[in-house]
Amino acid sequence: MEAYRKFAYVYDELMQDMPYESWVEFAQTAWQKHGVPHTVAELGCGTGSITIPLANAGYQMTGIDLSEDMLSVAQNKMEASAGGNRLYREGSVRWICQDMRSWELPEPVDSVISFCDCLNYVLEPEEIAEVFARTYDALKEGGSFLFDVHHPATLRRYGEEQPFVLDEPEVSYIWTCDFDEERCEIEHRLSIFARMESGSLYERFEEIHIQRAYDPEWMMAELRRAGFKEIKCYADFEWKLADDEAERLFFVAIK
Repeated sequence: MEAYRKFAYVYDELMQDMPYESWVEFAQTAWQKHGVPHTVAELGCGTGSITIPLANAGYQMTGIDLSEDMLSVAQNKMEASAGGNRLYREGSVRWICQDMRSWELPEPVDSVISFCDCLNYVLEPEEIAEVFARTYDALKEGGSFLFDVHHPATLRRYGEEQPFVLDEPEVSYIWTCDFDEERCEIEHRLSIFARMESGSLYERFEEIHIQRAYDPEWMMAELRRAGFKEIKCYADFEWKLADDEAERLFFVAIK
């Protein structure tokens, strides 16, 4: 995804308030309930903000992302983490540039995760079905698939509440949205101002990101069609079944 070339290098600054620890905790709690894995693949791993803590916790991680630049940042972060982390094991993470719609590994894994609404970037129903089918095939029997997506109402709210503004010393943005009700799809347009190395000038670049939300009942039906047996949908990092008040939907599906 070409849009991520420059974005990758300011991504962590922009996303520093994201609840990465809560995603890690959700995964580990789910694994305690459904089987603790040894090997884990993360789809849409970005700059490794979830992959790396899980690797440092002892899981054998594979980080998969479409952006080579994101993976480059993730590798640098992993090496920096290794310098001060006694739990780091050489080879505990491998980074692979693949599209989640066509991803595959040479061997099955115990669990697959995809957080931070990555699947909302998959814009056609048949492509969601392909992600589910690929993931089912990549899992060992009894393996778990954990992911989260925005509830359709969350994208509508973004459209109603925009624009959004961030003004920080190192990076700022103006973020506007255009919501398509028929497709339940939103186009995010960001004008980003990143401080240059000189320290006195800012570089401006534009980003456009498109997300689509799907009916949660439809997603559960597609997971069943892919072959998953035990499927639950929870709300907002909590172990309560999701309803229409949920902002973020968390799916747990077992092969």
